[in-house]
Amino acid sequence: MMTRRTILQVEDREEDVFLLRYAFKRAGIENPIQVAVDGRQAVDYLSGKDAYSDRLQFPFPQLVLLDLQLPHLTGLQVLEWIRQQRALKSLIVIVLSSSIHEGDIRRAYEFGANAFLVKRSSTDTLAEMSIALKHFWLTHNVSPAETIG
Repeated sequence: MMTRRTILQVEDREEDVFLLRYAFKRAGIENPIQVAVDGRQAVDYLSGKDAYSDRLQFPFPQLVLLDLQLPHLTGLQVLEWIRQQRALKSLIVIVLSSSIHEGDIRRAYEFGANAFLVKRSSTDTLAEMSIALKHFWLTHNVSPAETIG
């Protein structure tokens, strides 16, 4: 059985954090969720910098759910930074944004996003998306970190 590894949600809107937790609960996703409320905090968390140096309290995530519209650093800037870090190149990064702008989608994939999901306001649609995320990314997908042994 796979361990329930941490998910890092990078999201500045409290209501979106709440809705995703609710959708995850409906989908049966029991992975712990850490939240970074801006792009700078996400970079600090992933690099284990300052307040995030304690990996027992702030475990390295299995995957990152990344909003694009963030304070300090945009989601695209965070994604670009992640892909420039040798140790993070294989980290699963799923953009979860309300943007349906073709340029945002194209740039997210160019910068190395593993997937681009559009936030929906319907809790049923968000729960359905969470079930798909659970089955593919959390259950069936094998990350490079899991093959090291």
